[in-house]
Parts: sequence; structure tokens; C-alpha cells
Amino acid sequence: MAAGLVAIALWGLHGTNEDAFDPDGLTDGAGPFARWDSVWFLEIARDGYDEPADAAFFPLYPLLVKATGSSVAVGAIVSLACLAGALWLLHRLVALDFGEQVARLCVLLVALFPGAFFFSAVYSESLFLLLSVAAVYGARTGRWELAGIAGALAAATRSAGLLLLVPLAILWWRSRPRPARGAVCVAAVPLGLVAFCAWLEAELGDWSLVFDAQDAWHRSLAVPFADAADAAWTGARQIAEGEQRTWPVFDTAWFDVGLFVLLLLALAALVGALRRLPLAYGAYAAAALALPLLFPADGQPLMSLPRFLAVLWPLHLWLAVVLVRRPRARVATLAVFATGLVAVSAEAATWGWVA
Repeated sequence: MAAGLVAIALWGLHGTNEDAFDPDGLTDGAGPFARWDSVWFLEIARDGYDEPADAAFFPLYPLLVKATGSSVAVGAIVSLACLAGALWLLHRLVALDFGEQVARLCVLLVALFPGAFFFSAVYSESLFLLLSVAAVYGARTGRWELAGIAGALAAATRSAGLLLLVPLAILWWRSRPRPARGAVCVAAVPLGLVAFCAWLEAELGDWSLVFDAQDAWHRSLAVPFADAADAAWTGARQIAEGEQRTWPVFDTAWFDVGLFVLLLLALAALVGALRRLPLAYGAYAAAALALPLLFPADGQPLMSLPRFLAVLWPLHLWLAVVLVRRPRARVATLAVFATGLVAVSAEAATWGWVA
């Protein structure tokens, strides 16, 4: 918040971006908390689902905002409350298998990751982080009802919630004995999406809007990694030749290259997670990272990657395991993360594009 307010005071707002994305002024006077997709969440909380593109934003977060006031301040409070619960529960989960030191470091890495800006903004990231951690914690501790309910709610928060089927199914299969109620609770995860589709059918007459809405956001099935690599290569060439190409409001070349480097780092972390973490955690990270690669945005294949990585706590857990015995590397990593978080917060607060 401090970084955002200072940036606004020093540089003001990118008025063109604000006018184009928030013509109704829903974020006026919002400080750094509401930018870009926050407008969609606030509109849904205020007016409901009144156009097909709205269905890309799942209902649980805007419902919580609507139930508590539909304002920017309420949205930020909901996000921060969910973040506090998510970090507390993540600490408990990690401590079960890796001990107190790793748990504390994991919490710091998640909280200071540059994409953590969205945890305090009017976005659904902190709610999804809370529910995804709660689902895995429930399965890991044999609280299958908690796992099923949290998983279903996560599937009503964003499409990636369905992927919680992967870690929950693995944890159930490896539990001894395998409780029948556990299988039922795991199978309940898709109910969040089913309920959303049923509501769309009842209110708007088309249950498939939740899938069709991806077309409005230029996402379609593609060969994983290929589009991102091609965009990064094109971006590097454009930078070298001094060319510029904007989509929709930012210099695509620099973003394509930077996001591709971030993807490579994430893939390296994923390999480490698959090698050193419980199978359920690594498999969940692999499935969640594969989703945006399978459905890239046309023109910006890795759009929103920092947001997707912010909630992928198994990757942060792997990094914590690696750094816990390396004090200098640990301090350097936390410093880099914190610096990146300040930069992202400042840029986003002024209506600059970050993810």
C-alpha cells in the first residue's frame, strides 16, 4: 500500500488505461487496491452477470464482496482477511512434514513474491489461496469433509479449483486405510463448477457461458510452451531491432521476454517440487502450471502468469526447502522478492499493466 500510494503521488495515474478499463469510475479514490480485473469483480458484485464475458470470473469472491458491501474497501478487507487465513493455514500444513523453519520461510516467500500484490487487491487470488491450502490441509490431516467443502468452494472461485482433484485424489489413494467418505469428499470438488453452471442456466439460459467466456478473453487450446517460446523469440527480436508492438495497452515485446524467463524459473521450481516434495504437492503444481500453458491468450501467451504463480504454494515450498540451510541465498532471495513486490505494487497502483 505504501509503495502504491507513493507511486501515485509521484507519477499520477495512467489516465488512458483507467478511462478505457473503468469508464464508470468504480475504482475512483480506491488507492492502490482496485485496478484492471478489479473492475469486473466490482461490477459483478454490484450488477450481477449481465454479459457473457462476465462468466470468466467465478462467483464466490464477488458474492462475498456483495454480501459485505460491494465497495473497494470491502473487497480489500475480504482479500486481506483471506490472505491472513491462508498464510496461517499454510504454515500449519508445511510444518506437518517440513518443520517450523521451512514453514516460516514458505510463508515469507508467498507473502513477498512480486505477484503477491494481488493478494491485497480486489482480486480472487487470496480467497483461492485460502481454499486450496485448506483443501490440501484437510486431506493431509484426514479431515475429508474440510477437503471436500474447501475444494468445491475453490472450484466456485476460479477454474483452477477443479485441479484440486489431483492432490486430493493422490492423498486419498495413499492414505491407509482409504476411507469411503474420503472418496465422496474428493468427488465433491467439481460441485462448485456444477453449481455455477446450473445458476447460469437458470438465470441466463446458457450453462456453457463459463466455457464460452474464454473466447472473449482470447484464450484457446494450443500446444503447451510453443506459443510462449515463439512470442519470447519475437519479442527479443523486436527489442534488438527497436520495434514496438502494443497489446492491448503495453509493450508486448518486453512482457513476452520477461514472462518467458519467469516461466523457465517456474519450470525449474516445478522439477524441484516433483523431486523433493510429496507427490500430491508436485502433481498439483504441474497441473496448475499446465492449465495456462494449454490455454494461452492470443497475442500475449503468458498473460497473468505472475498471478497464477502467486497461488502455486508448492513452488514456494520447494524454494523454502532449498533455502532454509542457505542463509545468504535466503536473504538475497527475500530481498529480490520484496523489491519486485514494491515495483509491481507501484506500477499496478498507477494503472500500469503488470499481469
